[in-house]
Amino acid sequence: MPTVYARENEYFEVLLKKFKKKCEKAAILSEIKKHQTYEKPSDARKRKINAARRKMLKQKRKMERYNR
Repeated sequence: MPTVYARENEYFEVLLKKFKKKCEKAAILSEIKKHQTYEKPSDARKRKINAARRKMLKQKRKMERYNR
């Protein structure tokens, strides 16, 4: 859990903004959203396969761009 330490005369809004930024960097909110509903194992496999396919296509395009 990200922690934020308050300095003297620091406003609550500033602390909240810092905390939100640390949570975003730690990917806490995306992890919570991912686990809010049940995902069937077949859907998880499909999602992982599609992510790997997108990653490979991205690398392929990147290599083609540099090998001209």
